[in-house]
Amino acid sequence: MNREIELRHLRYFLAVCDTLHFGKAAEKLGMAQPPLSQQIKNLECNLGYALFDRTTRGVRLTRVGQFFSQRARVTLARLADDSEMARRLGSGQEGVLTVGFSGSTMFTALPKAIEEYRRMNPDVDLRLRELVTAAQIPSLLDGTLDLGFLRDGEAREGLTIQPILREPFVAVLPSRHKLGRKAAISPAELKDEPFVLFSRAMGTLAYDRTVACCEAEGFRPNFVQDAPQWPTVLRLVAAGLGVSLAPACVASLAMPGVVFKRVRSRHWTSVDIGMKAKPDNAAATVFLKIAGKYFSMAGRASVNAAGKLPGS
Repeated sequence: MNREIELRHLRYFLAVCDTLHFGKAAEKLGMAQPPLSQQIKNLECNLGYALFDRTTRGVRLTRVGQFFSQRARVTLARLADDSEMARRLGSGQEGVLTVGFSGSTMFTALPKAIEEYRRMNPDVDLRLRELVTAAQIPSLLDGTLDLGFLRDGEAREGLTIQPILREPFVAVLPSRHKLGRKAAISPAELKDEPFVLFSRAMGTLAYDRTVACCEAEGFRPNFVQDAPQWPTVLRLVAAGLGVSLAPACVASLAMPGVVFKRVRSRHWTSVDIGMKAKPDNAAATVFLKIAGKYFSMAGRASVNAAGKLPGS
């Protein structure tokens, strides 16, 4: 005896339940009555009990049939829900998306991208984690993060690093600094200054690019203090501990006691997207499309063409 019950058996059975008439059920299903009657008999044979009492006056459900009709409706409804959920997961409209970001990327177009993504995809559980670039890399590799917005991300086997924004450097000076009245400065003018910056362990390439901006002018910065976040760096500069070089976006973080100056240099820093070489979260693709739009706009309105810097 074939014990396998297929979904079509449930649909046929419920059509008869709804009409209590094999002819009307067959018409509703778009099939002939004899095959329908045979499929119901097969279903009853598989169950081992009759689902309908058939009389000359009509058809009615047996007690077993009443129970089975309730469960059949639940099964089909659950399947419909699960199928819709699967489609939404596949299209990125449902699920969980975990995004990492380096602190400085929050001064770029990223917050606008996050706002639009949350508004357009309310059923996705968006989880944001602030991590330095060095900490994001292993989290991307082990799947803890689906996406990472890195400051100067380094190539790593198993990851795709995609530049999304290139920024010039700006000089961060105490407001009473002798160079504070200049519209732009050369890195060489900072060669005798003490520097405040994050440690190299937080982001190797970001650190090295900052140093390279100075080394191109014939000197290596004299680092006297490191700090984990840009707001802390700015406060230390305002307190007179030294100067710094920062991504241009940091100039949007207005702070008393600090001025920002354009730096005449061909060197740059970047915001990069990090993800697994073979991503499997469709929600990440949707997020990237939105982020790409906003970062493209930010690239066209870069600090180099924006006029006066905040705090200048």
